[in-house]
Amino acid sequence: MTDNLILIFQILYVVTALGTMVVVISENRNPLKTISWVLILLLLPLVGLVIYYFFGEDSRKQRLISHKMYKKLNRRSIGRKELLETLNPPTEHKGLVSLLNRLKAAPLYGGSDVTFYSNGEDKFKALFEELEKAQRHIHIQYYIFVDDEIGNKTREILARKAAEGIEVRLIYDDVGSWKVKRRFFKDMEKDGIEVQPFLKVTFKLLTSRVNYRNHRKVVIIDGKVGFVGGMNVADRYIEGINSGIWRDSHIKIEGKAVAGLQTSFLIDWYSSRREFLASDSYYPLLENKGDNLIQIVTSGPVGRFKDIHLGILQAISNAKECIYIQTPYFVPTDSLLLALQTAAMRGVDVRIMVPRKSDTTFVQIASMSYIKDLLDAKVNVFFFEAGFLHSKLMVVDNDLTITGSANMDIRSFEHNFEIDAFIYNRESCEKAKIIFYRDMEQSTLLSLEKWEKRPRFRKFKESVIRLFSPLL
Repeated sequence: MTDNLILIFQILYVVTALGTMVVVISENRNPLKTISWVLILLLLPLVGLVIYYFFGEDSRKQRLISHKMYKKLNRRSIGRKELLETLNPPTEHKGLVSLLNRLKAAPLYGGSDVTFYSNGEDKFKALFEELEKAQRHIHIQYYIFVDDEIGNKTREILARKAAEGIEVRLIYDDVGSWKVKRRFFKDMEKDGIEVQPFLKVTFKLLTSRVNYRNHRKVVIIDGKVGFVGGMNVADRYIEGINSGIWRDSHIKIEGKAVAGLQTSFLIDWYSSRREFLASDSYYPLLENKGDNLIQIVTSGPVGRFKDIHLGILQAISNAKECIYIQTPYFVPTDSLLLALQTAAMRGVDVRIMVPRKSDTTFVQIASMSYIKDLLDAKVNVFFFEAGFLHSKLMVVDNDLTITGSANMDIRSFEHNFEIDAFIYNRESCEKAKIIFYRDMEQSTLLSLEKWEKRPRFRKFKESVIRLFSPLL
């Protein structure tokens, strides 16, 4: 009897595994990703099925928001007369501007000022000052919102503003903030703050939702001031970690481009809450605050095209002088790796900075496997030594800066909901370069000769993990 049960179980498992492989292949995913999943299912009996159940199901075809509603919400930010003015982006980037506008209806906003923050202390000081000034509404969205000192200070300000009659809405990612007790957010609701988890995970829905997370970090105050970047709400952005500082980047936008951040938030709010916020007060008429031209670009797993990824590829192809990139995780798509190699080989000064030590072991190992590919093409690769580099910053030539929540990895490009600001301005570009140069002083430039002398076992380990890079 026992032998029969074992045989039945084995047959059922084989049928299930083969059926799953057929499903994976028939979804027409990236061939590398398909091969990775097939390898997991073959090499990890039973465990492979569990991993696929939680992380592998393709939910890109599921609609979080109808196309009609998306267009309706998106028109709110671009339908105002003052945003229909004729703007002239740098000639070399007109193709990029057109691409992003056609892909995501990402309008080019003028009249905006940009302030850069390269540490948590300055960012949170500025954020708290702007939150205190709020008169109508505060919209705040973070992937991680921790119940620690900085998290509670943020919560206290939000609660006080809500008590003053100001609309306060918060979106947090249900997986990113998984370690935070639900009571923390329940207490926020008692304080008058409207709190909404993004794609709340329950056991029944775990398969289709756990792998697609909202990685955006956005704050909008009265529709006039906005923040976007790589910093979440946690003490580590100020206090650092055991290995040193937590180096991150964030920006404050004042002026018309805040409308792009607002649209992103309201779409996510509707997707999660099914509440359509239509008041004109969310899009106030604004005077020029600066001379930055900005496009706010979002991307996610439900779209047909990967907007931020395509925008970055176009920016790289436009580059004539330099490309500087900071990213905590470098697990590129084939097209991104080839674009960077091609740019370097045609004489563009390409520099990529990653942390010496990462907070994610497998991603770190996979990232190391790509370094030789870069060095072979004469890309300058730097290891940041002063702590953990979590900055997502890209500079192209003298007039384009890209910064926001997206990492240079497959997860950000294909799985996560992300947001980046494409900033066309020489002065802002120079400020971003200064940040990069300053970090270079705390970094080590790698050489191909020394890199090739690494132990063979280490190289082999990196190559094995790289096989699964599409899934990391």
